[in-house]
Amino acid sequence: MTDINEALGQVLVKYRTLAKISQEELADRAGIHRTYVSQIERGLKSPTLSVLFQISRALNTTASVLIAEVEQALIK
Repeated sequence: MTDINEALGQVLVKYRTLAKISQEELADRAGIHRTYVSQIERGLKSPTLSVLFQISRALNTTASVLIAEVEQALIK
């Protein structure tokens, strides 16, 4: 079973890669620091709900889509 933070990190990397943007660009769009994006993607930090919504908007998706993918990763 994958850790929730690790699963979220993997999902964010996937969506950021699909959007063809860097961590720095994602951070800028979401209004957060680049190192925080890096820590979330590596599973070291867990974002607050409001930050998750900021990130999802920056990735042109919804928080519920991201969370659904995290749930699927945890089931595997």
